[in-house]
Amino acid sequence: MAIIDDIESIVNSYGAKLYDSEIVSDNGETIYRVYIVKEDGVDLDLCANISRDVSPLLDINPPVSGEYRFEVSSPGIERKLTKKEHFINSIGSKVKVKVLGGKKLKGTLIDADQEGIKVETKDGIESFKYSELGTVKTYFEW
Repeated sequence: MAIIDDIESIVNSYGAKLYDSEIVSDNGETIYRVYIVKEDGVDLDLCANISRDVSPLLDINPPVSGEYRFEVSSPGIERKLTKKEHFINSIGSKVKVKVLGGKKLKGTLIDADQEGIKVETKDGIESFKYSELGTVKTYFEW
């Protein structure tokens, strides 16, 4: 069983879902982030409790070699869409899309399936296969 499966079990035990995880470098520091979502919201206590329960697991099976910092948080209102289920669950949301090759657009995610997505922009509907996508994020207009 992979470490991420164990983490997901712990997250699920709190009534939350594992949204994603990533390893990033910030100012020379390596950070292992676990993003969680919960229907009634994610608060600091939930993140702290999950962090406390996951940390011993990471002591035995570190996600990276060397020193790192571990964080548990919500992906936020403006979140990265990386998995097919993220896209499917975000239908109706406003998105910023960077297509491989440099094209950028903004619009509303109107459809997502196992093959790709459709985004309605001011110029019409554009379709993309997942393999054509670079970074896709939801955004909120304040």
